[in-house]
Amino acid sequence: MSAHLIALLTPSQARERREALVDLLVDAVEGGAGVNFVWPMTRLKAERWWDGALASHERGERLIIVAEAQGRLDGSVQLIPAPQENQIFRADLAKLLVHRRARRQGLGSALMRAAEAEARRIGRTLLTLDTETGSAAERLYERIGWTKFGEVPGYAARADNGMPATCSFFYKTL
Repeated sequence: MSAHLIALLTPSQARERREALVDLLVDAVEGGAGVNFVWPMTRLKAERWWDGALASHERGERLIIVAEAQGRLDGSVQLIPAPQENQIFRADLAKLLVHRRARRQGLGSALMRAAEAEARRIGRTLLTLDTETGSAAERLYERIGWTKFGEVPGYAARADNGMPATCSFFYKTL
């Protein structure tokens, strides 16, 4: 098991970690993670994406949870509460990222548990997410009790910009 500290970041703490968050996203995509980007993954693409995510965090539209050890940021996940008035009980989980150097230590599970706990704390009882079918992430979500409710063939290009991959959709009731 990992010796990482899992923490919910304030907007200022997230801004302070911008460079490490950018590094994390670049590493994930270069490692083949299906998180909405394709190769070549540039630092500029990651910086632009994180600038938008950090602005959204500052507006209270998302929460950013990270895993850190020995001064390194090795993982993150985001909880995005649904803004719709008729879905105030729901949130999406997005961008579960674990740096390749820190994989196989239980970090993905720990980040997901932290996101689920934070969702409960803010009154969100239904969580949803999507991931590439057949990926390590899909196996993780199944292992930690998420329910797969469907697949969409050819949903998004893989990180290597190859043939579009099937996407699996999951939910969890807390």
